[in-house]
Amino acid sequence: MKTTDSLNEVLAKTAPDDINVFLKSQAERLITSEHPFAAFMREKIHQKGLTQQHVFISANMSENYGYKIISEEKHTRQRDTILRLCLASEFTLQEAQKALTLYHLPQLYARLPRDAVFIIAFNKGIYDIHEVDQLLKTHDLDPLLSNEE
Repeated sequence: MKTTDSLNEVLAKTAPDDINVFLKSQAERLITSEHPFAAFMREKIHQKGLTQQHVFISANMSENYGYKIISEEKHTRQRDTILRLCLASEFTLQEAQKALTLYHLPQLYARLPRDAVFIIAFNKGIYDIHEVDQLLKTHDLDPLLSNEE
């Protein structure tokens, strides 16, 4: 499977007259869904043998809100909401990064202390929101869940 970087390398060598050749030859690797985040989330949740209801409960969010976010009926600018869904969906780091990208949010960045904690959590399979929050609080970083939740 080609990475985005390798696709960019191919595109750098592609002439405008060859766009159609690129689109046909790379069709399996291109995102063509009208709602790519929704399709990706549903596919991954299903592949992992989880239910959306389980994901919403684990993410500590209402089913109604969770369904609207996953279906892209409602949009949030809160990256933490998507991170909570990724943790609750037991995503790998790569899957979480892709979900953030598809949702048009910045990927986790290793140089940011708070993001580093998330990267470690995904890499080590720490998916419990409260456990991740404890790691964040231990290092004086903002938790995923506010005290009111």
